[in-house]
Amino acid sequence: MLWDKIKNRADEQGISIYKLSKITGIPNATFYNYRNSSEPSFKNMCKIADALDVSLDYFREES
Repeated sequence: MLWDKIKNRADEQGISIYKLSKITGIPNATFYNYRNSSEPSFKNMCKIADALDVSLDYFREES
């Protein structure tokens, strides 16, 4: 699930969701909407990928 990949990568880098919110400018509540299966916009995914230093491909579901 997308949320798991975001959370795991943030945890690996020692970044809390609150801090990720501050880095990306995406409201903290929005991240918790993602946790509840809300789909992020492309713009927000780009911000998250940049903040976590990964490519967008990192978030693609594996076959």
